[in-house]
Amino acid sequence: MSETQKDELIEAQKQVIGILFEVVKRFQANNDLDEEYFQLISSSEKTKKNKKRLESILKEREENGKIVGRLLEQLED
Repeated sequence: MSETQKDELIEAQKQVIGILFEVVKRFQANNDLDEEYFQLISSSEKTKKNKKRLESILKEREENGKIVGRLLEQLED
């Protein structure tokens, strides 16, 4: 294997590791959001602030899901 091929392989491995790290980070963020979501849902306080936060959590989770999908597509290429 030539030096150029080795360098390309190392660079590809770094990219895969970076993508996987970001995927794990987004999944963990969604887990944290899930916890907060369920706490707010089970709360007896049904304030406008809580409702806005619930909407915000759902949007964040959706965005994280989209990003994870795009990242995983990159791994397929």
